[in-house]
Amino acid sequence: MAVWVQPGARKTEVSGVYQQCIRIRLAAPPVDNKANKALVAYVAKLLKLKKSQVVIEQGLTSRRKRLALNIAAEPDWRVFA
Repeated sequence: MAVWVQPGARKTEVSGVYQQCIRIRLAAPPVDNKANKALVAYVAKLLKLKKSQVVIEQGLTSRRKRLALNIAAEPDWRVFA
């Protein structure tokens, strides 16, 4: 799953699509890995998964990230609409 992260936003929310990625605004700052932890927690909450099931595969230090979802069934993607 490709996401574009905007850390330091006023509130955490999904805000559409940007450069063929799901754009997610995070209230967490991009310091001490706080934004990455907030991203994993937020995506897990949206998809009703455990945090351990959402892994940042690529892009730990960039805004463009690739997430891996360790699940058996297809998630409900409508939560990102």
